[in-house]
Amino acid sequence: MFATLSDRLGVTFKGLRGKGRLSESDIDATVREIRTALLEADVALPVVQTFCADVKVRALSAEVSGALNPAQQVIKIVNEELIGILGGETRPLVFAKNGPTVILLTGLQGAGKTTLAGKLARHLAAQGHTPVLVAADLQRPNAVDQLRVVGERAGVPTFAPEPGNGVGDPVAVARAGKQFAIDKLHDVVIVDSAGRLAIDSELMAELASVRDAVQPENVLFVVDAMIGQDAVNTALEFERQVGFDAVVLTKLDGDARGGAALSIVSVVGRPIMFGSTGEKLEDFEVFHPDRMASRILDMGDLMSLIESAERAFDAESAERLSQKVADGEDFTLDDFLEQMQAVKKMGSIGKLMGMLPGMGEMKAQLDQVDERELDRVAAIIQSMTPAERNDPKILNGSRRARIAAGSGSKVSDVNGLIERFAQAQKMMKQMGKGGMPGMPGAPGMPGMGMGGGKKSKGKQPKSQKPAKGAKGRSGNPAKRAGLGGTDQDSSAPPDLGSLPPELKKLLQ
Repeated sequence: MFATLSDRLGVTFKGLRGKGRLSESDIDATVREIRTALLEADVALPVVQTFCADVKVRALSAEVSGALNPAQQVIKIVNEELIGILGGETRPLVFAKNGPTVILLTGLQGAGKTTLAGKLARHLAAQGHTPVLVAADLQRPNAVDQLRVVGERAGVPTFAPEPGNGVGDPVAVARAGKQFAIDKLHDVVIVDSAGRLAIDSELMAELASVRDAVQPENVLFVVDAMIGQDAVNTALEFERQVGFDAVVLTKLDGDARGGAALSIVSVVGRPIMFGSTGEKLEDFEVFHPDRMASRILDMGDLMSLIESAERAFDAESAERLSQKVADGEDFTLDDFLEQMQAVKKMGSIGKLMGMLPGMGEMKAQLDQVDERELDRVAAIIQSMTPAERNDPKILNGSRRARIAAGSGSKVSDVNGLIERFAQAQKMMKQMGKGGMPGMPGAPGMPGMGMGGGKKSKGKQPKSQKPAKGAKGRSGNPAKRAGLGGTDQDSSAPPDLGSLPPELKKLLQ
């Protein structure tokens, strides 16, 4: 969504880095570039003018001129101003003190209200709530059936007493849906209302009647982020005629310029509460203005990445794996598959990598990431027997050919997976011993931790020199082991009586 804006701002700030002092002309040029970037991103003109004026005033103030790194201070100012126009702080849902909490979804047809209802229900269910979906969109063809399907996928019930397709009273359905939640002890009611292709008086009157019937704690305006400035105009009209408490932006994974997200809060005066980032039910997130500003400026979003990992990785399996590592047990292909499937639950690899700081310059590489690679690896592992997964060393040529045929891959793919797994297994063993390959304290690594490195040139420290009169350490392994070659009689045969026969032959 914000790729173009991020690229333009990145080029602008790159020109500031390395300057020990910023002149007024430097700041003017930077603000001019920021203004151009925002206008190209389809941000509303009044928002751009206010934003640039605030940045310029702060950039010319003492907080920049007296800073050790003026360029970083300007970036900090832009980041703070972006957070401001995105809403300042995260806006949570309001929950009712008594009875079920009612959430009314409004917006134009095609904005994604029905799918969003399922995403929101799934999100709330994961937090311990018991939501129910109410099918009050009785105008759009098959809207009721679609909500039922979405509810089943989300694992939440759907209240749909009317067939829809132009049949039924949405106000009566919404009122009955709230009563159904009270009777069945559901603590959240999500009402999916009807939309139109454009704003009309009939739509507004219907929405106002539904709102008055259920008295919702939260009225959410769902808007397609890809329609640009029309999103702001539509939001203004909905706010004037119906009213809403917060905005939900859908299709944030699209390639639109992002102007709606940066304009709607300032123009309409309502915060953005949630964002939909894909077609799957799990592609849904709470909108955090500070994190979104960091993404725009290519500063990463590590908090969202950590939260995704916490949701995807099962605490019990993570504890079990860490205990295996601590006990020195082998990391098996079953463990490898389990961890890989947890990573897949977090979302696309490109999206996850994009949350890391500084990844903006690697957009081309991220776009080329093959999301199907994890599926291919899973197919190879699942084509193995339990014994083969537990001990890959038994995988001979015929077994690897059978696995390749069973997973629809090549033998070279199986070989590559086994090699990568061997490296992962080795790393896990090093972790179990208290070190990591190439890190201080890693056992047996050359130059790291316990010996194995090259000796430094120069004089030996006094403490390491042999005492006066003492003999130096012999370079002969047999002599060091006391197996022969004494100083008194080097020709005397060594005593080999207590040695194993194989070693006797070697030394005789």
